[in-house]
Amino acid sequence: MLACILQVAAVSHRAPPAIRRADVSVVTRMSSNQLADLAPYTQFARAAYCSPTIVTGWQCGQACDAVPGFEVSLTGGDDDSIQYYYVGYWPTENTVIVAHEGTDPTQLLSDLTDADVLMEPLDPTLFPGVDSSVEVHSGFANEHALTASIILNKVKSLISQYNASSVTLVGHSLGAALAELDCVFMALNLPSSIAIKGVTYGTPRVGNPAWAALFDYLISDFQRINNEKDIIPIVPGRFMGFSHVQGEVHIVSDGYAVQCPGNDDATDALCTIQSVPNILAGNILNHLGPYQGIYIGTIFCT
Repeated sequence: MLACILQVAAVSHRAPPAIRRADVSVVTRMSSNQLADLAPYTQFARAAYCSPTIVTGWQCGQACDAVPGFEVSLTGGDDDSIQYYYVGYWPTENTVIVAHEGTDPTQLLSDLTDADVLMEPLDPTLFPGVDSSVEVHSGFANEHALTASIILNKVKSLISQYNASSVTLVGHSLGAALAELDCVFMALNLPSSIAIKGVTYGTPRVGNPAWAALFDYLISDFQRINNEKDIIPIVPGRFMGFSHVQGEVHIVSDGYAVQCPGNDDATDALCTIQSVPNILAGNILNHLGPYQGIYIGTIFCT
């Protein structure tokens, strides 16, 4: 089955690179340096909630001030039918950043626990050659398709302009789901010499096990960060056919986070699937943070 899923990835794109994500066989505590290294990506995700009018020019307050030198090249979205997004170049890491806004967590939770949640195969024009057995949440796929082409064009332009060596996808909540889709989208549409990195926060399940298998094969540098008792990472339910990709980092408490093994099957009490077994055991406010002291959401665009 995996051979079919990966038919194009194996032939036309990249071979599995060295693993750099939270790909561990046992629960592993993160060091203070590892946690500190996440802070710029958290601020990029936070900035995605700010209006394009202030993200342009990188004048969005604390989030922008925390990552000086970042150069915004494209902004868009209307905070309604299309989530805010931005694309730019980060000289410090010689990478192109793509960030997507999230949405109200209570509305997202309602949408993702609806019994009528549907999955669909990936659009072959955006995800060339991927087997139809790979399915993702229809709403996420539709939202992603609205901006995929314009973002890809800008990413290619910035790679050429700055000789960037990588593309980094970030987002929180719905924006995290879009960033997860973007990781594979970029991997399938950019040269194999361009490294793909993803850092997401409060990510819901995006697709089925075939999606997780494809993602794990193509994307090695990925961390999806869950905060304490956040509910969003456990929806849509596994009983509905959804599965997480690898790379979980679970913030247990301030200054204490662990890397969890597997996709969606960790057995340790420190990992989300065990510490938040159902939505009644969780706390929706943890979705907003703090992610090592940083809150993410519309009201935190200051």
